[in-house]
Amino acid sequence: MLPFYDIIVVGAGHAGCEAAAAAANLGSKTLLITMDLNKVAQMSCNPAIGGIAKGQIVREIDALGGYCGKITDLSSIQFRMLNRSKGPAMWSPRAQCDRMRFSENWRDQLEQIENLDFWQGTVQHLLFEDKRIVGVRTELGVEFKAKAVVLTNGTFLSGLMHFGKVQLEGGRISEPTSLGITEQLKSLGLHADRMKTGTPVRIDARSVDFSVMTAQGGDEEDEMRKFSYDPDVVSSLTQKPCYITYTNPDVHGELEKGFEDSPMFDGTIESTGPRYCPSIESKLVTFSSKNQHQLFLEPEGETTIEYYLNGFSSSLAWDVQLAGLKKVAGLENVRILRPGYAIEYDYFDPTQLFHTLEVKELENLYFAGQINGTTGYEEAGAQGLMAGINAHQKINNKEEFVLGRNEAYIGVLIDDLVTKGVDEPYRMFTSRAEYRILLRQDDADVRLTQKSYDLGLASDRQLELLNEKVSLRDKVIEFCNHYSIKPKYINDWLKSVGTSPLKQGCKLINLILRPQLSIFTLKEAVPALQSLFDEMPENRRNEIFEAAEILMKYSGYIEREMAIADKLKRLEHINIFNKFDYESIHTLSTEARQKLTKINPQTIGQASRISGVSPSDINVLLVLLGR
Repeated sequence: MLPFYDIIVVGAGHAGCEAAAAAANLGSKTLLITMDLNKVAQMSCNPAIGGIAKGQIVREIDALGGYCGKITDLSSIQFRMLNRSKGPAMWSPRAQCDRMRFSENWRDQLEQIENLDFWQGTVQHLLFEDKRIVGVRTELGVEFKAKAVVLTNGTFLSGLMHFGKVQLEGGRISEPTSLGITEQLKSLGLHADRMKTGTPVRIDARSVDFSVMTAQGGDEEDEMRKFSYDPDVVSSLTQKPCYITYTNPDVHGELEKGFEDSPMFDGTIESTGPRYCPSIESKLVTFSSKNQHQLFLEPEGETTIEYYLNGFSSSLAWDVQLAGLKKVAGLENVRILRPGYAIEYDYFDPTQLFHTLEVKELENLYFAGQINGTTGYEEAGAQGLMAGINAHQKINNKEEFVLGRNEAYIGVLIDDLVTKGVDEPYRMFTSRAEYRILLRQDDADVRLTQKSYDLGLASDRQLELLNEKVSLRDKVIEFCNHYSIKPKYINDWLKSVGTSPLKQGCKLINLILRPQLSIFTLKEAVPALQSLFDEMPENRRNEIFEAAEILMKYSGYIEREMAIADKLKRLEHINIFNKFDYESIHTLSTEARQKLTKINPQTIGQASRISGVSPSDINVLLVLLGR
């Protein structure tokens, strides 16, 4: 007889893995069902984790007790901190990974979780009792019963791939599509639609002339080259460079020969693709005046010959792609391992979800990842983590776990989805967050680890590392606030680095606040500061000094942003869920009545962020509430 589970997770991509790990680590008996157990957490597209705003999400996943950051660190073959020339609110870590090791490391971690079972198969039917999910049925007719189910189907729901005129059903190249779930959920009243994404050609490195390309390496060894806040989790793999090359008019001419048969232009593909990551053919049309487009050749692993050509997503026929590539500098003799392709798939309007990612109309059913109209490993992993946590909380009658927009990029992500919905594949950007200076990549542990520990997810070690970091950080700040600097000991050095000398003594913090100086350069001139640096744990020195410097340099901005967030937070506690028949409130605008009826927001704060709901509409609701 099959066991009864607390939670079933369908799909073992980035969302599914985080969901299953979180639920099981919290104590729920969990089953992870996937089509192929050899492709757990597969990097279907580029072999990289992080990037602008995405890197912050990965740090938040790690701070909450998720796995993505640790797996990335163990699999990393290059690490870079993007946007270093800007303020710390914009710094975003990014790592190239060994794609095969990434999947292997994920499976290894999952197999060590005591409460987690696995089943290889395809879920074709969901089992309900009065609009409450109670289990799933696979293609073999095997039924598994559970208290809650998390769907993380990625691009597999009715997946259709495009290679020029050729169309193949599948959720990923050489992998079958998933049929049945979309139709069943639509019959239960949910709204579904189609989206498109794409992936570039893969190239044989032995056929590439790297000498005519520009090498792009990772950060230096003394940087904090990792995602996880655990200093003991590090990559042992050889670090590898990426390479930059460009398209040119000859490339464009070859590609344009295939436009007539392109599914992007002949009406075959009607769904919406990611505007921020267009296909190469879309770039040639949208930016027709440009003579070149940048391409990044990225290694898929430490030892493999397979390279990923970032910037060359395409649904053109394979021979058109190859002809165009042969006109690129360094790729004149290129051999490809597989062509790029576009893929269309089903997703569900995320405004049909609560902030917990539970479906409003179907109790104990949760959605996470691309099924919600998002794109990206990081966005998927974050949703999976939160869905897994909240499924566990719900079936155990515990308080829901929801992060605010001022607490995490994960909070911004989920609030955007359930409040605003999507009209294209959703990707996180720093510009989507109102409180960027509060949501930095360096302090995700400070913001979130205690919250997760209180839930029972973050480990004792994580809390110990956090407390150590905060204690040592504050020690550095206190030292800088009290240590006095005299002009005669520092002025020559200040002149040598191009900043004005002191006219009188000051505290060390006054020099740190100068934009031309940093706490790291000041170590050269202040022996006591160097001594304090040397006292820090060797594998955390940079992390602690950087955290201290950010708080000192940007304290005014941080305090101001916190005050604004606190002022607006009161709106998040005014509950309006199911309190109004919006269609009967004629003092609301027509658009507001329609949007509020559709989304049925939980709070005044959420209502205020719905597109089409004006401040005057919010005032009407507040008056009706007697406020």
